[in-house]
Amino acid sequence: MRAETTEDIFELLDGYITSAAVGAAMELGLFWLLTEKPRSAMEVAQSLKVPLNRCQHWLKILCKLGLLEESGKGYIPSSTTRETILDVYSQDVWAYLAGEDRYKFPIVRDLALNISKPESPWELQDLTPPDYYKRLLEDPDEAERFTRALYEIHIPYAEQLANMLNTQGVKRLLDLGGGSGVVSFALLRKQPEMTSVVVDVEHVCRAGRKIAAENALEDRITYLAADYLQDELPSGFDLVTFCDAGPYREDLFRKIHGVLNPDGRLVIVEQFAPEATNAAPSHLLWSFMGSLETPLESIRFMTTDLVQTRLEQAGFRDIACTPVPSKEDLRWNNDWIAVEARR
Repeated sequence: MRAETTEDIFELLDGYITSAAVGAAMELGLFWLLTEKPRSAMEVAQSLKVPLNRCQHWLKILCKLGLLEESGKGYIPSSTTRETILDVYSQDVWAYLAGEDRYKFPIVRDLALNISKPESPWELQDLTPPDYYKRLLEDPDEAERFTRALYEIHIPYAEQLANMLNTQGVKRLLDLGGGSGVVSFALLRKQPEMTSVVVDVEHVCRAGRKIAAENALEDRITYLAADYLQDELPSGFDLVTFCDAGPYREDLFRKIHGVLNPDGRLVIVEQFAPEATNAAPSHLLWSFMGSLETPLESIRFMTTDLVQTRLEQAGFRDIACTPVPSKEDLRWNNDWIAVEARR
């Protein structure tokens, strides 16, 4: 929110508490519980095993935020909650997102005490920062939650990307770091003769196969568990997509150049920064969190100019940049730019 009044400032200061109250409602499934039927504070307390007095205050806070309403039969989700939460993502996705915010909360909890110190707040509190890649490698359950969350979140932008790309004549697609295959799904539906190979870590590939089957696309998509930076890649592709993955290195671009058919294309999609020292608007909070985690490193953001230079050095030609239209006004569907290059 953009603060405009003194009351807005007070609400921002109270944000720790209200954010925690909303996050708990998502992680514990409160909104979905109340879609089944209206429930009294006593019934909510019993269902979620929350002390009654605490539960009553919690429900009142959510009412004040406009997320719950009191009816004659008990508490129910508000129309705002239905439109902005229940009708947008599944319960599992909201629980995952809320859990991730809670997991990262310690780094900003004592920000006024730690912001001027050269150490990371994680280090100052003797805590370990999240290593998402390691979690995906080692924990199949975490990998499935992560993969399904990104699948739902990225559906709108995948559809927009498919709408804007010319796929005429594309028979074989390589989807690097493709996760669930959400971009592949959108492109496969657009081009019935196309097949796809998605490259990602093993547990993500396992989750992706399930999602592909749920989309009735399992016969047209293959999942290859590999490290695309270190391992050899299959070749003979008409199109390579590299969406929201990275890193955007010249040596990787050379490898991709080698697996494309003559005149084949690479499409990179990322929320690139407008300048090397300024994050994209949708990345401001993440960038600030990153500066806390690694305070002694200079922040340099990836720009389209730098990507184009590295693509040229890797042998690509006909490089063009196009904004991906935003289908919905959501954080994850804004600021995407497609960089397209031809072998």
